[in-house]
Amino acid sequence: MLLIQHGVVMDPASGTEEKLDVLAEKGRILRMEKRIEPEEGMEVLDATGLVVAPGLVDVHVHFRDPGFTHKEDMFTGAAAAAKGGFTSVVLMANTKPCVDNEETLAYVISKGAETGIHVYTCANVTLGMKGRELVDMESLKEKGAVGFTDDGVPIMDPELVREAMKRAKELNVPISFHEEDPALITNNGVNRGKASEYYGIGGSPREAEITLVDRDLKLAMETGACVEIQHISSKEAVELVRRARAQGYGNIHAEATPHHFTLTEDAVIKYGTLAKMNPPLREEEDRQAILQGLADGTIDIIATDHAPHAKEEKDKPITEAPSGIIGLETALSLGLYELVAIGVIPLMQLLRLMSTNPAKMYHLDAGYLAVGGPADMVLIDREAVFVPGEYASKSANSPFTGRELRGKVAATICAGKIVYQAE
Repeated sequence: MLLIQHGVVMDPASGTEEKLDVLAEKGRILRMEKRIEPEEGMEVLDATGLVVAPGLVDVHVHFRDPGFTHKEDMFTGAAAAAKGGFTSVVLMANTKPCVDNEETLAYVISKGAETGIHVYTCANVTLGMKGRELVDMESLKEKGAVGFTDDGVPIMDPELVREAMKRAKELNVPISFHEEDPALITNNGVNRGKASEYYGIGGSPREAEITLVDRDLKLAMETGACVEIQHISSKEAVELVRRARAQGYGNIHAEATPHHFTLTEDAVIKYGTLAKMNPPLREEEDRQAILQGLADGTIDIIATDHAPHAKEEKDKPITEAPSGIIGLETALSLGLYELVAIGVIPLMQLLRLMSTNPAKMYHLDAGYLAVGGPADMVLIDREAVFVPGEYASKSANSPFTGRELRGKVAATICAGKIVYQAE
């Protein structure tokens, strides 16, 4: 039994914000009361001065296992998640082999079950991520896939997308889309504008995102599917989602990453490949639009797109290095520092964006604190100074390394067990 004492419980699912003790047993919350006296045999965790919130849920991560374990593996990825306060993650399917078959799906699920957190995975939408033929979505869902995505590769055939959405609706699972039209991109990972001009390359224009977001929102409303627009980066895409929601369609979701609500293309000039990602960091107007989208509910999910890469890969020239940064260990602190501290959104809304909402979209038993519910929690020290640098991840590709932030994870509890505790 684990007893957490003297913390302020914040549950975005119910709106509860109250100083309560929490007692966990056998992976579930047994009691939540103003005062619970410790008994012999209980493990006691003092949460004085800390916020006790639901374990965070990240629905967009890459653990690179199988196929790219020199970048990350299931265990280092899970350790990074726990250090960042995440108790549930949903893996993307662009591994090698990719998750377009039952054998690879079974491997990922089995290995994820050996970690200290809840590891779920999507399966691919198309065979080999080639955008030509749909996978057996029914079979893969039956075998444990919680959703479908070809994240990393856009699906260009609209009829194939329409059919995939219809099947996802029948299966009652979300389908998530990477929205970048490769026909419009000269060099990925760098915004077409000041950043591309700095490097003397063509870059990636905003139109590459806008055109596919527009197409897929229309298809979502036509088919009734639960659709997520991944890692939104442009002001126009935010507005398209806002308009779609204004038409009364409630099954559209949009996610923003901490790097897109924190940085602009100036970071690519300053940090080089460490700030190269798909879609790219854009202009200040785009960042402000993302902040507004988070504030008004247009963007209802924060996800990291945790994308580890080895140092020798990121050390290549800007046009050759892979896109992506790690994000699990800095996401909460960036949210506390860049959103809550300056008044963009309150802490309760940040917790909703990082736990309750993503859990609901994927139908996970997570993202809330209640008697009988899962004993998945994060203890947050809002005042602690956090300087990223000593990563649990196998990779360290982040422009936030060495940047002083305020607010950090004090402890992470998954299924009633402490899986991370700050020193």
